[in-house]
Amino acid sequence: MKYAADFRQIARDSLRGRWAIAVIAGLLAVLLGAISANGPEIKLNFNDSGADVVLAIGDQTIYSIGGELNSNVTGHIVDAAAYIVLAAIVIAVLFFLLGSIIEIGYAKFNLDLVDRQKEPELGTLFGYFTYWKTTVAAKFLQGLYVFMWSLLFIIPGIIAGYSYAMTSYILAENPELTASEAIEMSKQMMTGNRWRLFCLQLSFIGWDLLCALTLGIGNLWLTPYKQAATAAFYREVSGTEHIITPGEPVSMD
Repeated sequence: MKYAADFRQIARDSLRGRWAIAVIAGLLAVLLGAISANGPEIKLNFNDSGADVVLAIGDQTIYSIGGELNSNVTGHIVDAAAYIVLAAIVIAVLFFLLGSIIEIGYAKFNLDLVDRQKEPELGTLFGYFTYWKTTVAAKFLQGLYVFMWSLLFIIPGIIAGYSYAMTSYILAENPELTASEAIEMSKQMMTGNRWRLFCLQLSFIGWDLLCALTLGIGNLWLTPYKQAATAAFYREVSGTEHIITPGEPVSMD
């Protein structure tokens, strides 16, 4: 049985000579909503000089309107807020749909990375549009189940999140499955392995703190590192890992 250090070593070996494409893939995955990133947000801010309404995606302002608090400006803010809310809803839906598809593609990208059987390609991220209904259903159901379990207090929701954590990798290799089948397979696969995945994620806490000191820039490299380690974890718990040991040279064929 492998431990967190083993998965991190496999990730480093897999990334050697491939950091550039892995960083680009990770950045695309974040920007397209495949992995943690803020989706569309509407912010209403009040301050000494007035108020403003902001539409932001990934903490980046897309549109804003505001000014001093008087009847004219207030009216404009109210009118603009209605359009911003509508735009945010449309963008959020598109962000969710696209993110669900890219999430599976990014899982496949990282599996290709750790398998070392062929060179990972950026096009892999966009290879699951045919299965968009399944990817959307899987993302929606996972979010729904985690939310429902969270109603019983936070801990059950966290446990549920770990139970469903392998769903994207399962669908990446078995896109013909239904969303419910993939989620159920993940639950079975993670029985007895949830704590191991938690320990793997916790082992990156030092890197997370360092990235915070770089104002998040370090995440460009940390994201591929984490994702490759998680893909290696999936390979072991699913029983599909290739005969590759930590420290083995990476094939560049």
